[in-house]
Amino acid sequence: METARTQSPTRTRALATEAVHAGRDDLAEQGLHVPPIDLSTTYPSADSRAEAARIDAFATTGAEPDGPPVYARLGNPTVARFETALARLEGTEAAVAFASGMAALSAVLLVRASLGLRHVVAVRPLYGCSDHLLTAGLLGSEVTWTDPAGIAEALRPDTGLVLVESPANPTLAEVDLRAVAHACGSAPLLVDNTFATPVLQRPVEHGARLVLHSATKYLGGHGDVLAGAVACDEEFAGRLRQVRFATGGVLHPLAGYLLLRGLATLPVRVRAASQTAAELARRLAADPRVERVHYPRIGGAMVAFEVYGDPHAVIGGVRLVTPAVSLGSVDSLIQHPASISHRIVDAEDRRGAGVSDRLLRLSVGLEDVTDLLDDVLQALDRTHAAH
Repeated sequence: METARTQSPTRTRALATEAVHAGRDDLAEQGLHVPPIDLSTTYPSADSRAEAARIDAFATTGAEPDGPPVYARLGNPTVARFETALARLEGTEAAVAFASGMAALSAVLLVRASLGLRHVVAVRPLYGCSDHLLTAGLLGSEVTWTDPAGIAEALRPDTGLVLVESPANPTLAEVDLRAVAHACGSAPLLVDNTFATPVLQRPVEHGARLVLHSATKYLGGHGDVLAGAVACDEEFAGRLRQVRFATGGVLHPLAGYLLLRGLATLPVRVRAASQTAAELARRLAADPRVERVHYPRIGGAMVAFEVYGDPHAVIGGVRLVTPAVSLGSVDSLIQHPASISHRIVDAEDRRGAGVSDRLLRLSVGLEDVTDLLDDVLQALDRTHAAH
């Protein structure tokens, strides 16, 4: 019987169709409608010689073992369904899931470091913890920060990775992915696609080799799962699986189930929230209390804006929007990056990347646009009065 991982559709399907059916193609022939959750940590096998051969094969290539599962740290059927679905949506050969987005990025850096390629070329802004991981050299990496035009000049013989985030966290700055990929030469380009999701952009179509997701955000979509993933070719996926097995940054099966369920509504959620976000961006841009609004050309459900008054008063003044970190949930969230998500980045570097002290980041959910706008405006009223 074909598994959800190996079975492919007979023709190219639309993104909305893949979102609903990818990773589930084998369910009907098994008499199932909803994907099962496999919570086993280990699996019986009476043939230890065969198990040894399968483990040897995994150690050589990182390819998933044929036949039944072996051990949960090596792979899980429920998580595999999510990986299959994400690869289909991103247009890659494979995807590898991790316990968080930072675990996923760490695995990529470890893969390259294992080949003696510890140097990373990166473009700011990035998510604050990604920036810190590179700057602090916590995994033995060395980073050269540059703008997109300087990527080619920054490359070295030991460059193992070029990293960009577009739209970027939190300024929503965009880069020309095709031009960046061309500048990378033989160095693989990793694009953090968390904000855009495959609904708005598929980086591999522009030359990227690796696509990073904090799956905690839009892929899960409901603020109840912590996860990360890398979509890539099968060769790189094999190395990522080996690092995941060795380091233990595995995704829990229940999280895999929730992510697969989240993908089914991803196109609907992203498009609906993006429509609301575009309207909010338009209205805020006309508000005299707002100095500047950032909104990506490709659209999306994120809006960033800088206020003339105290941004902390806006955070404290919202009533419908939740003041909290993270993003991509069905409910709207607002936060002050300089105080939270990017606090760990050096203040000078932070401001140099466009993350001003008056910048607010709004993750737009599925509420009515009028209700959201009323809430943000009344918070600005409080700020203006205090100012």
